[in-house]
Amino acid sequence: MSERAVLAGRIRASLEDVKVSVVRAKRMAEKGRRTGDDDYWDGVALNLHGFYSGIEEIFEAVARMIDGSMPEGGDWHISLLRQMTIELGDLRPAVISMETRRFLDDFRGLRHVIRNVYAFNLNPARLSELTDNASEGIELLAVELLAFADFLDGTA
Repeated sequence: MSERAVLAGRIRASLEDVKVSVVRAKRMAEKGRRTGDDDYWDGVALNLHGFYSGIEEIFEAVARMIDGSMPEGGDWHISLLRQMTIELGDLRPAVISMETRRFLDDFRGLRHVIRNVYAFNLNPARLSELTDNASEGIELLAVELLAFADFLDGTA
C-alpha cells in the first residue's frame, strides 16, 4: 500500500474523530446554556481544542508526506493553515479553500488560548459561538478533506 493511500485512510479516520469532538462540544454547550453550569464549558473547550488539533494533525501529515515541507518558527501554526490553501502544481491541489481557512483560523486562535490561560477565564459566549460555527462548518471541511483523500487515492 502506498504512502498516499495510507494518508487518505488516515484523513478519513481522523475526520470521523473530529466530527465526534464537534458533536460532543455541541452537546455540552447545550447543557451549559440550559443549566447555567459553567463546568460544561470546560468540556466544550476541550472538545473544540480536540477538533482543531485533529485537523492540524492531518495538515501536518500532508505537509510532511506530500509537500515535503513543514513550516517552522513561532508562527508555524498560521503558516501551516495557509500552506493548506495553496495548490502545489502537479504535486497536489489545495487541501482546503480560503473560506475553510478563515473558518479554521478561529479554532487555531482558540487552541492557543486554551493552551495559555486557565479554563475558568474562557468566555462561555465565545465558546458557544465557536461551537455553533463548528457544527455548521464541519460539513464544508468534510467535503474538502474527503475530496483531497479521493485525490490521494487516485494518485496512489
